[in-house]
Amino acid sequence: MLEALVCPQTQAQLSYDAERQELVSRAANLAYPIRGGIPVMLADEARALD
Repeated sequence: MLEALVCPQTQAQLSYDAERQELVSRAANLAYPIRGGIPVMLADEARALD
């Protein structure tokens, strides 16, 4: 399923962070949360990467 998802801002590939339950976009410098098994692909819900 991960192959089908891309960053909504940059259209770049995402990587999965199992420990934090997030999909990470290095291109956008954002991490999108996964809640209840569902990725929340909204920029205003994403966490900025350090």
